[in-house]
Amino acid sequence: MSRESLLLLLADAILVVHVLFVCFVIFGLFAIYLGYFLNWYWVRNLKFRLLHLIAIGIVVLQSWLGVICPLTIWEMALRKEAGAGTYTGSFIQHWLHQLLYYTAPEWVFIVLYSAFGLLVLASWFLVRPKRQLR
Repeated sequence: MSRESLLLLLADAILVVHVLFVCFVIFGLFAIYLGYFLNWYWVRNLKFRLLHLIAIGIVVLQSWLGVICPLTIWEMALRKEAGAGTYTGSFIQHWLHQLLYYTAPEWVFIVLYSAFGLLVLASWFLVRPKRQLR
């Protein structure tokens, strides 16, 4: 495997991790509210809920500070080092980028991330997490 191929593989792996992070944040909130109505105990797991709250908190903080996600920075650096143009390459990369990245003014992202963060914070009070008993 050439150095360029390895770098592109690493970039694709980071992209997959990035998409999984986004899925965790988005679907985690849906699961919390759905779990409330379906009496799923696991959605009240304190570790899960803390991790979920911290994840969206990081996203909101980055958007307010105007910081680009480190996963995006690392992925782009690997692609640049490999000599690949940004967002061209493998099938996985192409479709995951289509799902993950879109163009809008920065304020739109700040509002969306902040509103979603408030929904996650509200879930903390509406669907209270519980410590697991041993």
